Amino acid sequence: MESTDLLFKKAKEAAEKSYSPYSHFRVGAALLCSDGTIYTGTNVENRSFGLTICAERSAIVSAVSAGQKSFKALAVYCPDADYPVSPCGACRQVISEFTTPDFPVHFSGESGERYKVEIGKLFPFDALRELKDQEIR
Repeated sequence: MESTDLLFKKAKEAAEKSYSPYSHFRVGAALLCSDGTIYTGTNVENRSFGLTICAERSAIVSAVSAGQKSFKALAVYCPDADYPVSPCGACRQVISEFTTPDFPVHFSGESGERYKVEIGKLFPFDALRELKDQEIR
């Protein structure tokens, strides 16, 4: 099985575990680490939507909590949309924290149509990257 297919399989499985009683919009994510380990995450809602955590951030937080900080790819799957659903702005910010601009983000919906976009294109004016570059100098 190709790694992207495996990531989407894991993201679909994660979406089934979603806690989304308010939006009924399930999302799953699968994050491939450089060592081949895959961490998954799902969205967990709260009545106060500001306290909701997205699947992408859930997967990243799980990986970082386990000591991982080097990632190869991310897949996001939303079974409740018939179109590919890309990461929200907050998730784009968190993804960019741990990756380089060429990091591949794959996303899909129930239609099966898939997109692959580099995080640098999804989040092109990343001020954090500028801060990191200044720290390196």
